Amino acid sequence: MSVVYHLSPGWLLDHLSFINKINYQLHQHHECFCRKNEPTSTVYGDSVSSLGACSTFAASDSTTQPENNDGRHYEVFTQKYVFRPELFDITKPHITSAVHNKYQQSNEKKDLRNDVKEEISISVIGKKRKRCVVFNQGELDAMEYHTKIRKLILDGSLQLIQEGLKSGFLYPLCEKQDKCSKLISLPLDTCSLSELCEMAKHWPSLNEMELQTLQLLEDDTSVAEQDLFSRVVENNSSFTKMITLMGQKYLLPPKSCFLLSDISCMQPLLNCGKKFDVIVIDPPWENKSVKRSNRYSYLSPLQIKQIPVPKLAAPNCLIVTWVTNRQKHLHFVKGELYPSWSVEMAAEWHWVKITSSGEFVFPLDSPHKKPYEGLILGRVQEKTALPSRNADVKVLPIPDHKLIVSVPCTLHSHKPPLAEVLKDYIKPDGECLELFARNLQPGWTSWGNEVLKFQHMDYFIAVESGS
Repeated sequence: MSVVYHLSPGWLLDHLSFINKINYQLHQHHECFCRKNEPTSTVYGDSVSSLGACSTFAASDSTTQPENNDGRHYEVFTQKYVFRPELFDITKPHITSAVHNKYQQSNEKKDLRNDVKEEISISVIGKKRKRCVVFNQGELDAMEYHTKIRKLILDGSLQLIQEGLKSGFLYPLCEKQDKCSKLISLPLDTCSLSELCEMAKHWPSLNEMELQTLQLLEDDTSVAEQDLFSRVVENNSSFTKMITLMGQKYLLPPKSCFLLSDISCMQPLLNCGKKFDVIVIDPPWENKSVKRSNRYSYLSPLQIKQIPVPKLAAPNCLIVTWVTNRQKHLHFVKGELYPSWSVEMAAEWHWVKITSSGEFVFPLDSPHKKPYEGLILGRVQEKTALPSRNADVKVLPIPDHKLIVSVPCTLHSHKPPLAEVLKDYIKPDGECLELFARNLQPGWTSWGNEVLKFQHMDYFIAVESGS
């Protein structure tokens, strides 16, 4: 369960716990050759044990151990993986409140008439810089919006954080923890999935529009690399599968489904025969920092409108769209995007990012970065020609202005899981889809050109093994 507390303002989530309660267990199948009464050793990953010399390795869910006259038999081991806990080790705000308070006090003395101010930037080391700032219309709209929701964010988060501190889930930062904090380094030679998707578009076999879904069953031990591109892949087994792309290993959780492709190759998702009861969308919004950093490709509003959500959605489907704090994007979703998809706006929620000690990761009133992001929820409007599936099943109305409070992952754009907070607002056993996903979830279908990104083995550590 990812929900630590559910109170009237919203939910306190444990993202790391959600990931680690997924059954990330690999059954490793070894073909071994042993001479009778002769002690030998088994190579297992990077470790060695005295169980028998293995000549081959494959991931498998088989637990049988047949033995031949020549001494050949099979040994099965289970290796469990958990997500790296240091990737959620956020003990201090990115900008301290004390520094921001000085900043605020200085600016309160400045002239704000005609939307002009003299801004004093105070860095952590105490240096000051002065510059004249003229607010543009977008910034003025953002300030007005923040004023409207500020009390909601502050009061609601405080209630959830207090419960977290009382239970010990959140804990005050002590001096010892502060001194021992270390920078996290991960290998950089990971697979560039988006570039692979671009390459895959030029492969002749992937231009076919009717590629069938690839189902990974209990006894599958290998899969052709090319089969993993631009077709829906399902791990129907009860265990995690390991796949290899361009020499990089990725973990597929049980009962998960994905399509690795870019936006021009979504047809396999439309052909898979599913209509979805909830669709979560995290669009790659266009902004100046993305353009400068070139971290990922972005889509224009017109391109986002062309995503075939109406063809993917079941009647009364719940649509959830992640929105940055730019008012331009917020207005676009409410006023253009949802109407173009025949989606009726239902509610606006907020994800509030905190440290493990219960502080906002950015000061609430920071003029630059806010400690929250938005989610816009809507319903696909009913069409009289299409009767609702399980129309007799009632779901709760969606409440407005709910908060999702959690310690964020240090990996860019690793959003918190929404499965448990949305379950009361969709039909039981409803089909769930995430668009522009970067990780997989059991029971969900995920699509994107980086859909396996956070399933990379580098983000996991092995914790135990057994036969």
